[in-house]
This record gives sequence, structure tokens and C-alpha cells, in this order.
Amino acid sequence: MSKSQRGAWVAVALLAALPSTALLAETSPPADTPPQRLPALGASSAGASVLGVSSGGYMATQLAVAWPERFAGLGVLAAGPWSCAQGSLGLALGQCMTTRRGMPDLQALEQRLADYRERELVGEAEALEALRVYVWHGDADTVVEPRLGAALAEQFQGWLGDPSQLQLRQDAEVGHGWPVDAAVIPSDAGELADCREGGAPHLLACDLDIAGDALAWLHGEQAPPASDGLDGELLRFDQGDFEAKGLADTGYLFVPEGCEAGDCAVSLALHGCSMGAEQIGETFVRHTGLNAWAAENRRIVLYPQAETRLGNPQGCWDWWGYAESTWQLDPLHDSRQGSQTRALMAMLERLQEDPSPR
Repeated sequence: MSKSQRGAWVAVALLAALPSTALLAETSPPADTPPQRLPALGASSAGASVLGVSSGGYMATQLAVAWPERFAGLGVLAAGPWSCAQGSLGLALGQCMTTRRGMPDLQALEQRLADYRERELVGEAEALEALRVYVWHGDADTVVEPRLGAALAEQFQGWLGDPSQLQLRQDAEVGHGWPVDAAVIPSDAGELADCREGGAPHLLACDLDIAGDALAWLHGEQAPPASDGLDGELLRFDQGDFEAKGLADTGYLFVPEGCEAGDCAVSLALHGCSMGAEQIGETFVRHTGLNAWAAENRRIVLYPQAETRLGNPQGCWDWWGYAESTWQLDPLHDSRQGSQTRALMAMLERLQEDPSPR
């Protein structure tokens, strides 16, 4: 099947799940439309990135360390070092959010990485060395201690092939969340959180375009967002195909116009605690600024969703081991064996599959 034929076939599959009216701007099916199967889009296997905020930042780092050969870039907002919690909720609360139990022991985490690598639970050092990494933290963050972002940057400085592959950005007078610039999000975005104080919906009205800054660092100069709206579709998909404890029923996918024909790169965007659609609706999947940049730069954005449940009432991603067996003394949530890490990678692989009928 030729590339043009493949594109036409996938376009038909996508449009079958959408309203019949022409889509000239970012839209989504009616809320009562059942979510569809995550489509195979023939997405590029090169140039993928994973970005996340807060618990999503911790999860993004877990993915990048577990499968560095599958990613070109990692973006982390308001989170600390890889494997900081080491499978302990006590450490997660006392050393990886607050630091009342002291700062994380980076040497202990280095030994954990070496042990994982010996057991083939993470990627090779050579692949990790090649990543580009963007770390952001607000200096007024009262949820995750700002020094933890600096500790993450220090950790990666020891892993990357060249220090110039990492950017650490720390903004004064900015709280916990994902800063956005009103110029690159829709005018109907609704009320955002105060830049310094934070709080729901955890998108911060700071006039800081962190999405654009991160993508430019990870993938090079980007074409600026269009001023007349987005050309693309925001789809809801069934996460039931990707069984893992803690996943919500439905995830989201932004597909720029033309990417249904294949060869677009993919970015995974992971929300933080209390930022999933279950809690704040579609605010995160629409208004981070990622979609505006993605629409102009042929980049698909995958927005998986975690669920609220007993033991995880804020709908966080699993960065301390809650999704693994309760009897495990050393849960492997932060490795290739983690149930959520495997599910997220399976989503990426689905998008990169050839959609040609067999």
C-alpha cells in the first residue's frame, strides 16, 4: 500500500469516529460518543518525546530511563529525581515532595539504576546518554520542593553524553503546575490558576509558554502556532486495550491535520495528580499549549489518563509503586516491568504501527 493510500485508509477510519461536519479547528466527538480504539497511525519511530508534570513528570522520567532508545527527548515539570520514592509512599511524601526526611540520596539511586541495568529492567547507558532533557520548576512551588528539580538535573548531568543536552529552567514567583501563555491557548480556556498560588486546574496563568520552550529544546526550532485556530482532531480512545491498575477508561489523542497519513512524531503528555479528565474535564488535554505547537509541527500528542481510586484518590501516575502487587517488597513500577510503564509504551507502539489492513 502506498503512503497516499495508507493515509486515505486511516483518514476514513478516523473520520468514522467523528461528527460528519468538516473539522477546521480542534474539536472532539460529543461526550456521549463511545471512545474508539486507539488508532494505528504509522507514526514515526524517531523523534518521540515524553513530557509530564508533577506525578506525570516522575512517570515521564521512568519511561525515558526504562526505554531511552525509544525517545529523543524528556520534559519534566515540577518533579524530582528518577526513582526518588524507591517503592515507598513514605519516601514519596517525605523526600520527593517535601524534604522533611532530607534530600534524596542520588548515590543510592545510582546503585538502583545499576542493579536494574544488570537485570535488563532499564535501557542501556549509551541510549540514555543520547537524550535531550528539559527540566522546569517554579521557585514558589509548595507542593514539590524546588530543590528536587535541581536534583533531577544533577542526576541527568551524570548520565548524558554532554551537559549541553540538558536545560534547567527555574522561574521565580511561580507555583506548582504547568505554566501557560494565553497567546497560545484557546480563548475559551476558562479560569486558570494563579501563577504563584497554583491550585485547580493546575494550569498556571503566568504568560510563560513552557510547552513551546520545552518542545523547542527537545526537538529544535518549531514553527510558531497559527493565530487562527488549530487544524486537528482531539479524539477520545478506549484505554481498556491497555490493561494496567490505575488507568482510567478513556484517554485522549490530538491528531494534527495530515498526520492521519503517517510519519508524524509523537509526544506523550502526562498530567499530574488532580489533573486528569475525571477531575478537571478536558482542561489539560486542550490548554497546555502543546496542541497549538503540535498542529504546526506535525506532532501527535497522546494524553493517557490515570484514574482516582482507593489508595490513589488524586489520580496520580504510579511513581511510588501503588499499581504493583501489594506483597512486593520492591515493586518494579519504575522499570520495564511496571504495569503502567508497559501500558504507556504499548500505546506509543500502537500509534507507530502501520495501519494497513492485513
